[in-house]
Amino acid sequence: MNDRLVLLGSKGGPALRPGGPWPTSSLLELGGRTIVVDCGLGVTRGLVDAGISLKALDLIFITHLHSDHVLELGPLIHTAWTAGLATPVTIYGPPGTNHCWQHFCQAMEFDIEIRIADEGRPDIRDFVSVEEFREGLVLQDGGLTVTALRVDHPPVTDCFALRFEQGGKSVVFSADTAFFPPLAEFAKAADILVHEAMLEEGVERLVARTGNGARLREHLLASHSFAGEAGRIASDAGAKRLVLNHLIPADDPAIGEADWIDAVRKTWSGDLTIARDGLVVPLSGEHAASGEETA
Repeated sequence: MNDRLVLLGSKGGPALRPGGPWPTSSLLELGGRTIVVDCGLGVTRGLVDAGISLKALDLIFITHLHSDHVLELGPLIHTAWTAGLATPVTIYGPPGTNHCWQHFCQAMEFDIEIRIADEGRPDIRDFVSVEEFREGLVLQDGGLTVTALRVDHPPVTDCFALRFEQGGKSVVFSADTAFFPPLAEFAKAADILVHEAMLEEGVERLVARTGNGARLREHLLASHSFAGEAGRIASDAGAKRLVLNHLIPADDPAIGEADWIDAVRKTWSGDLTIARDGLVVPLSGEHAASGEETA
């Protein structure tokens, strides 16, 4: 199996609009492990479309508990269970993740209990475990090392960038963050840096059509990074490829890929990928895989 990153959902924020992309989730296949990073709405469909058997779920990482990163965590695992999942799954997430999982199981108690009795399924609650993490080493297992860095995403304090390393390859996810210079050292020499990005010219139109204008604008400017700032982090890190993801706005017909490229090229001259749902980014240096575009 070739190592690859698949951007299952590419938009920032939880809202869905006609013809638009799905919220945040990614698939990382690294060293034979199947790793899901964030579980926004649409993650289950995205994994199936990427050719992943839901019975192969292994590791799930949640960067923070905003709904566009965690809304489909329970439904993903439950759907995998109904598809035959019976092997251990570990969820790694910030403080509060176990609360989310336990309350999902309580909400679905009728369905879980009746399927165990009627269909002979193993108890989903017995083979799913939750490990809550803070900054530092998160996991070291079979050559896979995962570390976390607390980033700047007010008012959420427990929001973490994640670095995955296996067999000399490294992939870093920024999570949601304002411009945060320490992230450059955390992402040093990464093969891929997946960094959130916002376009200044799109913010006003997004605020106008969403409502709650002044407060939403205040949140976006305090808690997210402009594309040029993501480019600065990638340049300072010496990353091999920058992937702009969690795009804000991602569904504005007046904004296209060329606008994102123009914004980030002021600070980043290296290999570049602008996310879209289903995009495949190889880790082994081969040419673009199905659906990949680079700039």
